[in-house]
Amino acid sequence: VTVAELSSFQLETIDTFAPRVSAVLNITEDHLDRHHTMEAYIEAKESIVRNQTENDVCVLNYEDSVLREFGQGIKPACVYFSSVRELPRGIFLRNESGGRWIIWKDENGEIPVVELQSLKLLGQHNYENVMAATAMAYCAGVPMERIRQSICAFQAVAHRIEYVAEKNGVVYYNDSKGTNPDAAIKGIQAMNRPTWLIAGGYDKSADYREWIRAFEGKVRCLVLIGQTREKIAHAAREEGFTQIRMAENLEEAVGICAKMARPQEAVLLSPACASWGQFDNYEQRGDMFKAYVHKLE
Repeated sequence: VTVAELSSFQLETIDTFAPRVSAVLNITEDHLDRHHTMEAYIEAKESIVRNQTENDVCVLNYEDSVLREFGQGIKPACVYFSSVRELPRGIFLRNESGGRWIIWKDENGEIPVVELQSLKLLGQHNYENVMAATAMAYCAGVPMERIRQSICAFQAVAHRIEYVAEKNGVVYYNDSKGTNPDAAIKGIQAMNRPTWLIAGGYDKSADYREWIRAFEGKVRCLVLIGQTREKIAHAAREEGFTQIRMAENLEEAVGICAKMARPQEAVLLSPACASWGQFDNYEQRGDMFKAYVHKLE
């Protein structure tokens, strides 16, 4: 069995590629420096089902309006997931007085998959990831008990809302994998304390306004680096957010946060931009952030 994550770049040129089970988690603005329009970007992502048949499965996010409509006209069987509502068929979150559960439902009835407090992951986006992965594995024939064991044991991966350290009462998180505004929104939403946000990097022609609106009182200060720092600062001021500081590089940004952040606050590297320009890749950016944090007194 091969499990693969395909970018829109790769999907542009598929020929005979035909997955047994496919999934598209969401449609949000990204890679417009290559695709130029959202229509072209969506077309590339949706081509994942091009060679699938009626015997195959495609897992889609019901809460994404583009994917909800897309799922109604595709050849493979469509399985939706939702973190907002219960579905007549698919996988969803159920809020009960005793806790929150992920539930699988099909023509044979319901299967309680896992209670959320049993997971080692934070954030609504991670619950959606768990639902999508569960649906894909179950449709591929993996027993639900094996799936349950795996998702309960799984821990946050490096560079994705990764706990780094606590220094002087301030907690540091590495979300260097947040390379576009939508991914970075998920990082902010997972924070449970006032946050100093380090952002900026290579410009992929993204619009940062929705990301800035997601600050919703959680972000105390925006510390900006890289090529996009002036563009982001301008967008932030237009949205009424003025607590902004500029830094020449990541090390200076970490130093500003370490000096200014108070106990019980957090520092989050979640750039909303690609790493190119100052770093080889997002992994190097995240590793350097962790190194700078560990050097703090």
